[in-house]
Amino acid sequence: MLISIQRFEYSERVEKHYIRINPLWGGCSSGGRAGQLLIGRINGQLVALKVIRMKTEEGVPFNAIREASLLKRLKHANIVLLHDIIHTRETLTFVFEYLQTDLAQYMIQHPGGLRYHNVRIFMFQLLRGLCYIHSRRILHRDLKPQNLLISYLGELKLADFGLARSKSIPSQTFSSEVVTLWYRPPDVLLGSTDYSTALDIWGAGCIFIEMLQGAPAFPGVSDEFEQLQKIWEVLGLSSEDSWPGVSLLPNYRPERFLYSEPKQLRTQLPYKTEDLAQEMLKVVPTDRISAPDAMQHLYFNTLPPPIMHLRDTVSIFKVPGIRLETEVRDIYNPGRKVKPSLLPSAKFW
Repeated sequence: MLISIQRFEYSERVEKHYIRINPLWGGCSSGGRAGQLLIGRINGQLVALKVIRMKTEEGVPFNAIREASLLKRLKHANIVLLHDIIHTRETLTFVFEYLQTDLAQYMIQHPGGLRYHNVRIFMFQLLRGLCYIHSRRILHRDLKPQNLLISYLGELKLADFGLARSKSIPSQTFSSEVVTLWYRPPDVLLGSTDYSTALDIWGAGCIFIEMLQGAPAFPGVSDEFEQLQKIWEVLGLSSEDSWPGVSLLPNYRPERFLYSEPKQLRTQLPYKTEDLAQEMLKVVPTDRISAPDAMQHLYFNTLPPPIMHLRDTVSIFKVPGIRLETEVRDIYNPGRKVKPSLLPSAKFW
C-alpha cells in the first residue's frame, strides 16, 4: 500500500470539529472533481481541510491517491504538511496545516510588484522546496501562485500535488496536459512528453518575473499557440539552430508564429536578478538551471550564510535577520507608490 487511510463513519462527532468557511487557497480539484476547502480545529490547532466528494461506483480519485502518497513522505519546511487523511463512504478529507494566504492573493493585495527583498526570500523558499522534491525524483508539474501558500511570517510552501509525479514510477512518457497555461514551458506547449525537473524550473521562473513586475510573464489567452507566441515575442523564435530537435516536436509550426528577436529586462533590477531569471527561462529545457544551482546563484548572496545549511524541516525564518519587509504598495492605501514597470516599451519584460 502506498498510503494508510484511516476510515471513519461520517458522524456528528466528526462534523462538529469542522467550521465551514469560504474556500481557502482559491478552491481545489482532484481528478476532475471539485473539492471544498474548509477550516477546522484539532487540539486547538487550526487546520485546512481539503474535502473531495466521491461517487461510490468510481471510488477514490487517482489524483487524490497520488497526492496523498507523495505528501505522506515529504517532510520539509517549504512543503505544506499533511497531518492526516480521513476516508468515509462519501468523502476523502486531507487534513493540512493551515496557512493564511497564497502568493496569488498576496500579489493582489500588493499590486505593482513586490519589494525586491521579499521576492528574494520567496524565491529562495520556492527553490528550496523544489530542490527537496527534485532530489527525491518528484516533479510538481503545476507550479502557479495559487499553489504557493504563505504563512503570516512569510513562509512559502508548495501545495496541491494532485498533478505531481514521481519519476521513479516506470513510464515511457508523461502527459503534456500539465501546468496552467501561463506557466507551461515551450517544450511542453510544443507537445513534448519527455520532460524533467526543468518543467518546474520554468514555472518558478515565470513566478519570479510575476512577483517582480506585478503581472504575468507570458499572459496567453486562448491556446498553446498563443502562449508560445507570447514566449517567442520575449525570448525569440526558436529554430533548429538555437534548439536542435525542436522541429521534431508535434506542435512545432514556425509558419504560424511572427519572427522576433530576444528582448531584455529593463536595467532597474537589483544585482544578478535578470541573470537568474534568464537562467530559469531558457527555452531549451536541458539548458535551464537546476534548483540546487539556482539556490547557489549570486542573486541570493545578500541572504545570511546560515540559510544555506538548514535542516529540511527548519524554516528560514529561524535564521537571525530573515524577515519580510513591509510592502509599500497596499490596496488599502490609495496613495501607494508603485515602482515603474519592468516591462519594455513594447509590453514585453
